[in-house]
Amino acid sequence: MGIPVLADSTKLNFPDGFVDIKEVIPSIVLDIRYYTSYNFVGEKIDGYESGKCIITRKAADALKKVQDELSGYSLSLKLYDCYRPQRAVDHFVRWAGDKNDFRMKKAFYPAVRKNNLFKHGYLAARSGHSRGSSIDLTIVPIPVPIKKENTIEQDYCECCTEVEKRYIDFSIDMGTGFDCFDKKSWTAARSISQKQRENRQLLKTVMEKYGFRNYRKEWWHFTLKNEPYPDTYFNFIVR
Repeated sequence: MGIPVLADSTKLNFPDGFVDIKEVIPSIVLDIRYYTSYNFVGEKIDGYESGKCIITRKAADALKKVQDELSGYSLSLKLYDCYRPQRAVDHFVRWAGDKNDFRMKKAFYPAVRKNNLFKHGYLAARSGHSRGSSIDLTIVPIPVPIKKENTIEQDYCECCTEVEKRYIDFSIDMGTGFDCFDKKSWTAARSISQKQRENRQLLKTVMEKYGFRNYRKEWWHFTLKNEPYPDTYFNFIVR
């Protein structure tokens, strides 16, 4: 296997072969967490200068098929993350090495030691997201309810607690929140309810139908099987 190539765009927005998902699927719901401070780091992540979802055209076209099928059941995809610049991954690595920063532990990794996040496969120094064809996503009902402000208690409660107490994002109940570094987030976890397992299976089944594969330790993470840039890790900024 060759050394991965880091590619940086010299264009204003993104390279050929990438699109803004809203241009392909206007109805899709976005909740790009790394453009906000509500994520496992606790601050906006390097490389996210907007809350857009940039993704390869090939992955976007496949996601449109998923969205079209779900819309027939008054459901929609909601995206948490799409293309992720390598500089964002580097931000994660620096954060992981900070032995004094545990501000988001209760909310995102209550049962895992921070220094074990790489060892247990929750973080990596190279992410499939940087190749442009991986996405983190869930399913929400249509119409999406109007969001009320989350309370401090909800913002910082454990991500693996019951859905009524978790951060409100209107996902159908998947058993944990997004980016919950816990064994309950493993797609085939048995420590969740039957309904939660069915909801995960719905997402997995429809995504696999249109060419995606799931990462077994994250119910929300999928990668296009025949991704167009399997050996290229991009580093252009999300603008």
